[in-house]
Amino acid sequence: MKRDTPLSSIKQANPNQKIFHQAVEEVYDHVKTVLDQQPEYRRYKIFERMAEPERIISFRVNWMNESGEVEINRGYRVQMNSALGPFKGGLRFHPQVNLDVLKFLAFEQTFKNALTGLPLGAGKGGANFSTKNRSENDVMHFCQNFMSELQRHIGRRVDIPAGDIGVSRREIGYLFGTYKKLKNEFSGVLTGKGINWGGSMIRQEATGFGLIFFVEYMLDQINETFDGKRCLVSGAGNVAQHAIEKIIDLGGIPLTASDTSGYVYIPEGFKPEHLEAMMKVKNEDRGSLNEFAEQFPEVEFHTDKSGSESNSIWDIEADFAFPCATQNELNEKDAQNMLNNGIRLIAEGANMPLTANALKLVLDSDILYAPGKATNAGGVATSGLEMSQNQMGYYWTREEVGYQLQHIMKNIHDECLQSAQKYDLGKNYLAGANIAGFIKVADSMIAEGVV
Repeated sequence: MKRDTPLSSIKQANPNQKIFHQAVEEVYDHVKTVLDQQPEYRRYKIFERMAEPERIISFRVNWMNESGEVEINRGYRVQMNSALGPFKGGLRFHPQVNLDVLKFLAFEQTFKNALTGLPLGAGKGGANFSTKNRSENDVMHFCQNFMSELQRHIGRRVDIPAGDIGVSRREIGYLFGTYKKLKNEFSGVLTGKGINWGGSMIRQEATGFGLIFFVEYMLDQINETFDGKRCLVSGAGNVAQHAIEKIIDLGGIPLTASDTSGYVYIPEGFKPEHLEAMMKVKNEDRGSLNEFAEQFPEVEFHTDKSGSESNSIWDIEADFAFPCATQNELNEKDAQNMLNNGIRLIAEGANMPLTANALKLVLDSDILYAPGKATNAGGVATSGLEMSQNQMGYYWTREEVGYQLQHIMKNIHDECLQSAQKYDLGKNYLAGANIAGFIKVADSMIAEGVV
């Protein structure tokens, strides 16, 4: 009788969760070598336990909108793994939020948080609610009702949420204010807070900046720089904005940004005035990229048709690509377009933005590739620094936080590279990230017993 593998057992236990399966399979493809060499990992069923959340919380969110209509949403918190520290991970407000998506994100977070070297467990949460086209009062009332239930399950030594898609500093403020009122305490139970009320310098920029720092270290390995490199960036949110900012600082030429309305292409590249205008449209006006494009004659706006013969952001000739929007945004056809158009490096700002087939195509090519669990870890790393400042009751300067962020990203890069090389996998950053993160969590789980 054929014995079930950890992967087959996990898939059987979690039917119809295709995105979660994709994430688990990608990690297992690399760590199965470690499992074969370390029998205790199999004996303690570490991989199976890692893929099973410690706790899943699902709750109803009733609230009343400005029109006096009662609305009902569903909230979640997936508390994945606390072997290294309290659960840590973002909250996502998006109509497509469900357990499949959140379990994938929480599983990825396990490895990402381990790579930072900080005492952070892993979790993820959110709700099937969209802030788009909502009034300020609607957003506030939803956040207050969401937190009225979530507050039972979180705490600064238990679970510390942050922001994610649909949850910016505005939403964090409403969530934090509600927690503070209900608990009658001012504590660092959320990260991504405003600078004046417990936040950290560079937290907003950290994910995008960290992504580009990581790529700088990759380029050092091949004696290259950003100078003059044409770069494709997808997304137009926090990560994409600050990746574009840092690319400009380093002499690169960011060409694109995208949102649900389409994408913009600037043939001569983003200039600081373009970025400033885009950030105003997206962050203050909460508008779409077509509104940004209308301000500049040199900015081309296109309705994106990813995966088609043409008219896709990934069909533009460039040197480097930074998918910073969402999971599975880049399919096999898009990957082939990138190969055909001379892309030499792909580094992920989003979590798992390549489909499984796209990833296989990229890994089988000569493209230098780095996964989101390593490259976008700067956000959660700076959240960890925010937690430290909250516990000390002290604010670090921008320079101090910036130094720490660069140091952490350098350590993540080096650890990924060293882990890959230890297992004769060359410069496979994906394998190195999966193996390094897995071993840290696995050893801690064994040390803590079967609990």
